[in-house]
Amino acid sequence: MAFDRDYYQRFYFNPRTAVTCKAEMGSRARLIVGCLGYLGLPVGSILDAGCGVGLLRAPLLRAFKDADYTGLEVSEYLCTRYGWRRGSVEKFRTRRRFDLVICYDVLQYLPDISARRAIANLGRLCRGALYFGALTREDWRDNCDRSRTDRVSGLRAGSWYRRELSRAFRPIGCGVWLKKERPLTIWNLDAAA
Repeated sequence: MAFDRDYYQRFYFNPRTAVTCKAEMGSRARLIVGCLGYLGLPVGSILDAGCGVGLLRAPLLRAFKDADYTGLEVSEYLCTRYGWRRGSVEKFRTRRRFDLVICYDVLQYLPDISARRAIANLGRLCRGALYFGALTREDWRDNCDRSRTDRVSGLRAGSWYRRELSRAFRPIGCGVWLKKERPLTIWNLDAAA
């Protein structure tokens, strides 16, 4: 898939066909901030892997005032337009570990082996919490507005993502996954099943 100007014009910049908006992503940022605040996780560094047009950047930096933000993006168009770091979540390497890693609406575009490698890489890059989302087979069937969502071939079941993510993370709920070695107590009914 070409993540070029036309793609972003259709799915992000045109209000009639956009898959999301600034207000929705602001709400998503408040959800992330609320979950991490409840858990008492300090956030000094953020990696947004597949940051797109960067709608989470401003609200997250308002909430985490001392944090620095790294936007990672495969789209040459977006990297040129916004100054993001160019690279893929599957192959991105750095010695740095991030307190918060975001990977939202990215991995459904990758084949299984690449998505598996990307999830393993998320486990290496993250030292605190991961906010994760991907369009699943079940979402395509039951939840999404197909007129505003690009059809992706080879969608995977949600159980596939949960199994792969559980190697390095434990689910907290609301899309938040906590790094397994974090010494936090999560009450039984607070965690996702």
